[in-house]
Amino acid sequence: MNIYKQIFKQIKKYDTIVIARHIGADPDALGSQFALKNIILELFPDKKIYTVGNPASRFKFFGSQDKIDNLNTSKAMCIVLDTPDIKRIDGANINNFEYVIKIDHHPIIDKYANIEVIDDNACSTCQLILEFAFANKINLSKSVGEKLYLGIVGDTDRFLHDYTSPKTFKLVSKLLEQTNIDFTGLYGYLYQRPINEVRFEGYIYQNLTLTDNGVAYIKITDKLMKEYGVDMNNHRATNIKETKIEQMDLILCATVSHKQIVLNMYPELTGKVYTLKEYVGIGKEGKNMDIKDPWGCNIETYKQCAEEIKQCLEMLIDNNSKKGI
Repeated sequence: MNIYKQIFKQIKKYDTIVIARHIGADPDALGSQFALKNIILELFPDKKIYTVGNPASRFKFFGSQDKIDNLNTSKAMCIVLDTPDIKRIDGANINNFEYVIKIDHHPIIDKYANIEVIDDNACSTCQLILEFAFANKINLSKSVGEKLYLGIVGDTDRFLHDYTSPKTFKLVSKLLEQTNIDFTGLYGYLYQRPINEVRFEGYIYQNLTLTDNGVAYIKITDKLMKEYGVDMNNHRATNIKETKIEQMDLILCATVSHKQIVLNMYPELTGKVYTLKEYVGIGKEGKNMDIKDPWGCNIETYKQCAEEIKQCLEMLIDNNSKKGI
């Protein structure tokens, strides 16, 4: 049975479904989350469907998140979208659910679901939700079409990145034909920015510190973000697919698992990818190669992590100076 049909079978089975996504939500995570919720409710209006995770004020046009603190999920299903690793799931503990499904376009990090759809050739998770809908012959409403279109546009930067494939265009073309959305009118939702964010960006440019080696940096504190009223829930890391990584001479990773992900995606970069500790000579022969991820730990752990990175970078600069680099 087609994997999307298997997912649809499970959706039919469960009366209570929680849809989660990653922390620091972006348009793809939110678009896929709320689009899937709408798809299910339009087909099965009696089901209880919840979307969870910290809200992102900049993208509130997608919809409002639900609270499930008092919800009994022992007989419920959780669908996790756009999230390759367990620790980045926002708003849901997958261990409390009877059944878990993962749909994601990132390289695999953790295997944690009963059914996993992972396609790192897809431009976005919204593309995978489109594939799910069309595989099950589901007619998309205008509201669903708008959310999926915005998610795809967000992750491809308006179809500019090279992982925007012919398949992406075919799916989007079918979406436009079926929903007749006003796609040009949607761009304002993504690109309008609050004035406080513009001012904060100006502060960053004016207060960067430039090292002798041409590296610019700035330390941003919670106090500073509160002063400017900036919501860091809108922040997201840059996907390496959005870079020119193939042209880089050296790629330094925090952990061995990160290094392996890069090499799995770009095997031609073998000999150019190292962990930071490995490259400066601290970690050798598979031991002490990682800089511990401080996510979820206390402030002291974050400080220790920062100090560890600083020491490694100082060693890197010193080593390069000795080599005349």
